Amino acid sequence: MSTHQAAPDAGSVPILMYHAVSADPNPATYQLSVSPGQFAQQMELLAERGCTPLTTAELAAIWRDGGRTLPDRPVLITFDDGYEGVHTHALPTLAKHGFTASLFVSTGWLRGAYDTGGALDAMLGWDQVRALAAHGVEIGGHSHTHPQLDQLDDADLEFELLRCRELVAAELGTAPVSFAYPYGHSDRRVRRAVRAAGFAQSLAVGNALARRRQGPYALRRVTVRRSTGPTEFERLVDGRAIGRTFARDRALTKGYAVVRRARQARRKAARTRV
Repeated sequence: MSTHQAAPDAGSVPILMYHAVSADPNPATYQLSVSPGQFAQQMELLAERGCTPLTTAELAAIWRDGGRTLPDRPVLITFDDGYEGVHTHALPTLAKHGFTASLFVSTGWLRGAYDTGGALDAMLGWDQVRALAAHGVEIGGHSHTHPQLDQLDDADLEFELLRCRELVAAELGTAPVSFAYPYGHSDRRVRRAVRAAGFAQSLAVGNALARRRQGPYALRRVTVRRSTGPTEFERLVDGRAIGRTFARDRALTKGYAVVRRARQARRKAARTRV
């Protein structure tokens, strides 16, 4: 593995987005999963480089306070959805290095009384979520049933956000303050609703380094997946060649955005006719 020690641009932070950590993931989550060995190797690299993991809430608080500065080599380790491997495989590795992280849960996908079905792989139970929180992992919201939030009407959008927040608060005793958009999608209406629901900051995807100027409700992340080898992971952490790495993803995202805008226009027209 390379010993290159380059740091990201001053004032920028790599926010790593993980999903499942599993040796044998469901085919539906395979591409967005990493193996336990892969995750351990990646955390070892962060430790070797002297990186300082922060939670989402910690980063947002630093950027809100003009008098505070980022620590040396800051990085965020984030997990979406709430797959069981975050507890089984990721937590021991995080604990070994004394790393913190942020976990964004879709409350209707977790095992337990609120399970709505639809989960793509083995999910965490609430006892495991509490264990993660006890070890210093920030628990954030990721909606209730993981829909495309910008495709919902106002009432359903509000339900997804408030139901998620109230369940996390009821189970953990503390309301979540950070949110991550399912599928990474948001628009101005969604961001306003997330703020109104009580979340102080939220994460998108974007596959770029996070910067203060993005604002607290549109912080960007970089995707870590099964195909992310050691060299590419180093580039993500260093902020090098991210544009080339995710060029195809960005092209697909732009194309899908056109489709999404067309869908929204059709729904708005249909509501007007009623």
